[in-house]
Amino acid sequence: MKNLFLSLLFCFFSLNLFAQSWLELTEKGMQAYQAGSYKEATSYFEKALKQAEKEFGKNHENYATSCNNLAELYRRQGRYAEAEPLYKEALAIRAKVLGKEHPYYATSCNNLAVFYYEQGRYAEAEPLLKEALAIRAKVLGKGHPDYAGSCRNLAGLYREQGRYAEAEPLYKEAKEIVGKVLGKEHPSYATSCNNLAGLYKDQGRYAEAEPLYKEALAIRAKVLGKEHPDYATSCNNLALLYKSQGRYAEAEPLYKEAKEIVGKVLGNEHPHYAGSCNNLADLYREQGRYAEAEPLYKEALAIRAKVLGKEHPDYATSCNNLASLYESQGRYAEAELLRKEAQKVRDK
Repeated sequence: MKNLFLSLLFCFFSLNLFAQSWLELTEKGMQAYQAGSYKEATSYFEKALKQAEKEFGKNHENYATSCNNLAELYRRQGRYAEAEPLYKEALAIRAKVLGKEHPYYATSCNNLAVFYYEQGRYAEAEPLLKEALAIRAKVLGKGHPDYAGSCRNLAGLYREQGRYAEAEPLYKEAKEIVGKVLGKEHPSYATSCNNLAGLYKDQGRYAEAEPLYKEALAIRAKVLGKEHPDYATSCNNLALLYKSQGRYAEAEPLYKEAKEIVGKVLGNEHPHYAGSCNNLADLYREQGRYAEAEPLYKEALAIRAKVLGKEHPDYATSCNNLASLYESQGRYAEAELLRKEAQKVRDK
């Protein structure tokens, strides 16, 4: 699900001479974010927010953009208390300045919904996703890729809640729109294939999921290349399907390929690399290959502690995963310490 909402909105308006310093800070922040340097990116976005207030005032789209960008970085670091007021401020500014039928207002609805969704606040997320969907349907039309994106997002929320019957037609609608408008070799079409496959996998409909995962993999290999992070994601997803079926020999090379790509392209300290380490470790643990799993779990834990911080949910997940490994080996004292560390994150 997380993979359905992993985009920042970087909109640049009124780029006159007075806006250059704000633009420069924003661009540097975006570059640092894409490199996985969240702390550096946060610093740039914090400065950009102050600069936007100085140059444009708080009732300007550029200021709303800076609120949104900084909120995204805080969210990704698990700094939810700091992110929420910024998301709401961006939403309020866009409602006032652009109006509640503007596509960027719909984007703010979507971003705040993602924030709620990640915390399990589904009742708050759903009306925002529906509002974004309705705006895009009215303003952009039901054949627009952004409308398809809203279909996918709402479907993702339903999928997470186990509301599969409501999710499926939305995923299918998004896939049909993107295939028609952008073509069946477009990366967005691959994403739609991937999402529908994920829904089928969750329901144990493996025979329907597999060809969709393979189609997404083939599109990304052809269009993006085999060194693109999205291709690595497809390798990971197909591996997960195989792992769910106990097809370990088919899953392992795909997990390894994904890990190698992410390490090469994004670096060995990127959160996605930590995720790849964790996935391969899970595969080894399920097979009782504990000696191979442990260093990978530890590597994922260390990366998340350094890059995301020890208050991030993904750090807690790594603590719990390593604890499960130790429990499988009867190393209960070590496992207990990690469970307590994970609980600290949840208690905050």
